[in-house]
Amino acid sequence: MKKYVYSFNEGSKDMRDLLGGKGANLAEMTRIGLPVPFGFTITTEACNRYYEEDKTIAQDIIDSVYEKIEELEQVSGKTFGSTENPLLVSVRSGAVISMPGMMDTILNLGLNDDSVEGLAALTENRRFAMDSYRRFIQMFGDVVMEIPKSKFDKVFDGQKAAKGVEFDVDLTAEDLEQVIVGYKEIVKAEMGRDFPQEPKAQLIEAIQAVFRSWNNDRAILYRQLNGISHSLGTAVNVQSMVFGNMGDTSGTGVAFTRNPATGENDLFGEFLVNAQGEDVVAGVRTPMNIKMMADAFPEAYADFTRIAELLEKHYKDMQDMEFTVERGKLFMLQTRNGKRTAQAAVKIAVDMVEEGLIDKQTAVTRLEPEQIDQLLHPTFDDKELKNAVAIAKGLPASPGAACGQIYFTAEEAVAAAATGIRPLLVREETSPEDLAGMVAADGILTARGGMTSHAAVVARGMGKCCVAGCSEILVDEESKTMKAGDKVYHEGDFISINGGDGRVYEGKVKTVVPELSGDFGVIMGWADEIRELKVRANADNPRDAKQALEFGAEGIGLCRTEHMFFEEERIPAIRRMILSNTVEERVAALDALRPYQQGDFKAIYKVMGELPVTIRLLDPPLHEFLPQNEEDIRALADMMGVTYERLTAKVAELHEQNPMLGHRGCRLAVTYPEIAVMQTEAIIMAAIKNGKN
Repeated sequence: MKKYVYSFNEGSKDMRDLLGGKGANLAEMTRIGLPVPFGFTITTEACNRYYEEDKTIAQDIIDSVYEKIEELEQVSGKTFGSTENPLLVSVRSGAVISMPGMMDTILNLGLNDDSVEGLAALTENRRFAMDSYRRFIQMFGDVVMEIPKSKFDKVFDGQKAAKGVEFDVDLTAEDLEQVIVGYKEIVKAEMGRDFPQEPKAQLIEAIQAVFRSWNNDRAILYRQLNGISHSLGTAVNVQSMVFGNMGDTSGTGVAFTRNPATGENDLFGEFLVNAQGEDVVAGVRTPMNIKMMADAFPEAYADFTRIAELLEKHYKDMQDMEFTVERGKLFMLQTRNGKRTAQAAVKIAVDMVEEGLIDKQTAVTRLEPEQIDQLLHPTFDDKELKNAVAIAKGLPASPGAACGQIYFTAEEAVAAAATGIRPLLVREETSPEDLAGMVAADGILTARGGMTSHAAVVARGMGKCCVAGCSEILVDEESKTMKAGDKVYHEGDFISINGGDGRVYEGKVKTVVPELSGDFGVIMGWADEIRELKVRANADNPRDAKQALEFGAEGIGLCRTEHMFFEEERIPAIRRMILSNTVEERVAALDALRPYQQGDFKAIYKVMGELPVTIRLLDPPLHEFLPQNEEDIRALADMMGVTYERLTAKVAELHEQNPMLGHRGCRLAVTYPEIAVMQTEAIIMAAIKNGKN
C-alpha cells in the first residue's frame, strides 16, 4: 500500500514534494539531532486524494494517523485524552513552496473538559491549563468550525474590560474559565452542537480543515501572485506540543539567521515570555528583541545561537526559525529558507560567496527576477525629506518609500486602486484576509505588530514598503480615521511612509528612483560572467532609454511608438487623427505629431549610440486615446471645438466599425497608411540628423 503518513524520523529535507517544506525540514532537524518535539507528517498526496475523493479522508489514511498517534504516545510517555498526563498536539499546514500565513493552524489539540483538569494538576499551573484550553477552543472554532474569530474576540476582550486589564496574561485562571464558558456557548449557538470532547475526532476534523485551507481565497490568491501550482496540495504536520505559556520560565519566538530587511549578518528576531507562537506574529503583545532572550533564558539562548549557525551552514542559506522555550529548555519547531527583501537578498548572496558558503553561480540564482524589480522601487527625495513633517514612527518592516491616500480596509484599497488612486493601506494590524488590499496598496502602515508580524512578512515578500507596530497612531477603522498626536487624518488624506526607518510623514513627499551600485553591481557583474543571453529594454522615450542604459541594457528591443502620444500636449493631435473624417484632416493632425516623434527618435539614437534600437510602428489600442464616459467626452468636444453630439456620433461610428474598441486590453491594429508614412519619415529624418547611416 502507498504510504501516506511519515514519522519525523522517517523523512529528510529531500522529501519536500511529499512532506511539504515544513515536514521535510522537521524531519531533517530530527535527523541531525536537534531538539524537535516528535510528530508525523500526512503527505501532500493525501491532500490531493482528499480532493479527488469528494473532500473525505480515506479510512486507510485515518488508520495510519491513529497508528502514528500511538507511536507518539510511546515516544512522549503521554496519552491522548488522558486525565493524568495528556498528550496535546499542534496541527499545521506545510506546503511544498512556503506560503506563510496563508493556511491554517490549530494548537493544543487533545484538550477537553477532563484532560484540562489533568493538565492543571500535572503542571501545578491551573492558569496555564485554562489558557491553553481557551486558545484551543478559539482556534478550533475559527479554523475548523469556521465561526468568525470576532465572536470569540468579543468575549475575550469583554472579560479583559470587565477585569480592568490590558493584556491577556493579566487574566487569572478563574477569568479564563469564564472565557471558556463563553466560547462554548458560541460554539453551541453557531453549530447546534457542543464543543467536541473526543481527541481523535478533534484530530480528524483538524486535518480536514488544513486540507480545506489549501483552497481558501487567500491561499489561492497567494499562489496566483507567486506562480505556485494549485495542484501541489499541502501536507499536514501533527507534532507534540511544547508550551511557551507556562509562566516566566517559558516563551516563544521567531528569528532569522540574518536581517531579512537589510541582509546584515546578525541574528534578527523577536520573542515573548509566557506566550504561544501565534502571539508573536499576531501582534497581541509587543515582542522583545531576540537578543534580550539572553537575559530571560541564558542557557536556551546559547543553544539557540549555536543551532541557528548550524542550520545556516547546513542549508547554505538564511534560515527563518520558530522555537519555544518550555521551563528553560529550547525546542525547535520550524526552519525554512527565510523570505527577504531584494536588498537583503543581494547582500546575503554576495556575503555568502565571500564567506565560502556558496559559489557565484548559486549567488546569482538566489536573486529572483521579481527582486530585481523591487530594487528599482523609489526612495524619498532627500531635499524634500528635510522639510517633511514626521507625525509618527514605527518599525521599519519593509524598505522603500511610498506616498498615497489613506484607506482603512482591503476592499476600499482595491476599489481605490481600480480608479487610478495610489492607496496606502492603514490598519490596526493586518491578517491574511487583507492580502488583496496589500497587493493593491503602494504601502502598508499598521499600528500593532512587530518585525515578524503578518504585515511585515508579507510586505517584504511582495517588495512593498511597510511600517509596522506604529503605536504612535490610533486607527479607528469604523470611523475611517487615523490619529497622530493631536491631529486626525481621514480616508483619502495623503501621507508618506518610509519603510527604511519607520517614519510616517504628513502629506506628499516626493520619491526618486534609487541608483544601483555596491553589492548589486557585484552580483550583476557575476551574472554577466555567467549569462549567455544579451538584454535589451523596452523604452519609448529618451528618458527611459537613458535609464535602461544605466541599468546595463545593450540596446532597445522594443520602442512602442504609440506610447509617445500620451503626453498632455500630444494627445489632442492623436485624437484628431482618430476622429478625422478625411485624409486631409488626418494628415494635418499627423503633421503636428511629426516633430515630436522626430525629436524623440533623434534623442533616443543619441542616448543609445551604436547600440541597436528596434522601433514598432503605431499599433494603437484606441480606447487608451479616447474617453469612455460622458464627462470626458464633453471635455474632449470642447477642446476640439466640435459639438458633443458630433463627437459621440463619431465615437459610436468607430465602435460600430471596431466592436472591440473600448475593451480593456484590446490590441486593435488600425491600418492608416498615413501614420506609417509619417512615422517612417520621422524615423529616417531623425537618423539622418543624428549622423547615422
